[in-house]
Amino acid sequence: MDVAQPLKPPVARRLIDAILGTGLVLLSDHAVKEMEKDDLDMGDALNVLRAGIVRDPEWENGEWRYHVETPRITLVIAFESETTLTIVTAWRKKP
Repeated sequence: MDVAQPLKPPVARRLIDAILGTGLVLLSDHAVKEMEKDDLDMGDALNVLRAGIVRDPEWENGEWRYHVETPRITLVIAFESETTLTIVTAWRKKP
């Protein structure tokens, strides 16, 4: 991991924006299953990454994870490097 973590939300936001511009966004197998359950696609996930609010990170399963939220959808992401992030899971919020 090239990025010293945990990152404060504004720093994580800048890194997400940089990765969206020139990096790689991956989906975990778990994220694929959860997104299918809630009828979400990669377009939805990219929109959340572009416009969502980044929350303080949490240490889980040996890595720092960041919730990125819009009013309707939450993503949990992990930074793999300065150029790659993985969407660990995602869900549509219930009304």
